Amino acid sequence: MKNIICLFCLVTLFSCKEEKEKAVESLEDRARRIHEKTITIDTHIDINVKNFTDSLNYSQRLNTQVDLPKMQEGGLDVAWLIVYTGQDSLNPDGYTKAKANAMAKFDAIHRLCEKIAPEKIGLALTSNDVRRLYAEGKKVAMIGVENAYPMGEDLSSFKKYHELGARYISLAHNGHSQFSDSHTGEVDDLWLHNGLSDLGKEAVKEMNRLGIMIDVSHTSKEAMKQMVVLSKAPIIASHSSARAVCDHSRNLDDEQLKLIKENGGVVQTVALDAYLKAEKHAKRVAFMEAIHQKVVDSLGLHSQLDTLDNGQREAFFENHPKVMEIVKEMVSKIKDVSPAVNVSDFVDHIDYMVDFMGIDYVGISSDFDGGGGIEGWSDASETFNVTLELVKRGYTENEIAQLWGGNLLRVLDEVQKTAKELSQS
Repeated sequence: MKNIICLFCLVTLFSCKEEKEKAVESLEDRARRIHEKTITIDTHIDINVKNFTDSLNYSQRLNTQVDLPKMQEGGLDVAWLIVYTGQDSLNPDGYTKAKANAMAKFDAIHRLCEKIAPEKIGLALTSNDVRRLYAEGKKVAMIGVENAYPMGEDLSSFKKYHELGARYISLAHNGHSQFSDSHTGEVDDLWLHNGLSDLGKEAVKEMNRLGIMIDVSHTSKEAMKQMVVLSKAPIIASHSSARAVCDHSRNLDDEQLKLIKENGGVVQTVALDAYLKAEKHAKRVAFMEAIHQKVVDSLGLHSQLDTLDNGQREAFFENHPKVMEIVKEMVSKIKDVSPAVNVSDFVDHIDYMVDFMGIDYVGISSDFDGGGGIEGWSDASETFNVTLELVKRGYTENEIAQLWGGNLLRVLDEVQKTAKELSQS
């Protein structure tokens, strides 16, 4: 009896000690604990093929917002690397040039995972692949395609892209494509298809058949609505925020958010300042414009992104990190700086969409190396700050896991399940 009482006392003592330690856990310690055990997924990171060579690659610390050292430092586990091609003329010559660009980016991603650093990062095609690679201690690459323009009018290209690893595809970017109208049509209310073209409607069916997630970021609202009706599987917005919080054509309004919830999809909130807080961003831009222009001029670069051709755009993004580093140094020496859009502003969008749609339909993306990045999450090394802000807002460990990728993987599973069912019908 005495031994039983002693054992009970010891159990009680250790239990009280654990409760006490848990009670005194700081908010930051709790955030770090959650961050370290959560699979973190960023669904939109642009790439430059020049950073995927034997001598210059992601295994090194590059002058980019994302590389393997920065992912390791920030605890970013899964990077959706993007096969992006800018819009050009809707003709065979344009399609041919774009196809070469797309194939080069597919090749770069495979080279990273299979030849450059296979011991550090692997390519995932399914949610099981993600979890397996994560368990092996590796970083994970997945492939998204931003703009189906390079496919021309050949629907068999979707199968080719799927074989190369593409697990989401958007049908348009900044400009109407042969498949879909773009959000850019809002500027002058000029549309090419009034939503999807007939080819675009067939593309939706083909992506359902193959198990490719349909991405509605950059498409017009009407095109997005038509995709929801046509798709037999959930859709995603790979990098878009809430229009009710920031009125930008790249964001989704309440009607669109409701449709995605009903569809069972997910909206990946994007950390791009212009899409998060318009007035604050405008003030910051006005303040920074002269400094930025001075740096750009000193380097002999162009600064108006929307006016650049594909070659100039590539040079812009290649030099963007260098430009921003110089600007950052100059700003640090100035008093009374206009505040930048930050992680708190980013999570305001997450809060809004979680309140409006529910926790099951919201995720996270950066658009790093493609214009994204905010104060507090300026590159992959600062990824923890997003988790910290979510903990500050009262999100639970399970909710944070959903936001950081659980919801996205759930959609991927459902899309692939739908494809399997369609193949058996």
